[in-house]
Amino acid sequence: MKKILLLLADGFEIFEASAFIDVMGWNLEEGDGSTILHTSGLSNTITSTFNQKLIVDYVINEIDINDYDALAIPGGFEQYHFYEQAFSEPFLEVIRKFREKGSPIASICTGALPIAKSGILNHKKGTTYNKNPLRQDMLKEMGVNVISKAIVTDDDITTSWNPSTAVDVALLLLERLTSAQNAKKVRELMGF
Repeated sequence: MKKILLLLADGFEIFEASAFIDVMGWNLEEGDGSTILHTSGLSNTITSTFNQKLIVDYVINEIDINDYDALAIPGGFEQYHFYEQAFSEPFLEVIRKFREKGSPIASICTGALPIAKSGILNHKKGTTYNKNPLRQDMLKEMGVNVISKAIVTDDDITTSWNPSTAVDVALLLLERLTSAQNAKKVRELMGF
């Protein structure tokens, strides 16, 4: 069984998180049955963008990174305090530990920014939210070679530029963990 950790910070976007949850869930039930996803954050309850509350499966200090095969990070909104938790040292340390293990890391939209802040995207290609130059400028300032492309993968770290890429990024992660044939099957079953 491949285990995916969905790392959430306050202010995360539900749509982006749900893409990972649905794709891995569809794979569990209708694909090859090999993936399970757990949610984690700095506290038991994480408040999303637009103020919905989500109770996570595990608080960060309760997880053993070695139990997981991949890390997924949705983006979020600054005005809902996303960067306060996403740029915190405990959050960044989880990202670094997954990198040390050589596990795939996938992010959507501004989820690339904590990855860059952790230092693991330094001198690598990446992208982030593309409808306001502020976020891509932030990524550049963190040492990332910003590419004007919807989805960018460099050294098994996937970044993308806005919520429209959510399902494709989740399916790319599924493909990385299983196979192209299985990811195609799940994509078709989900109607994409």
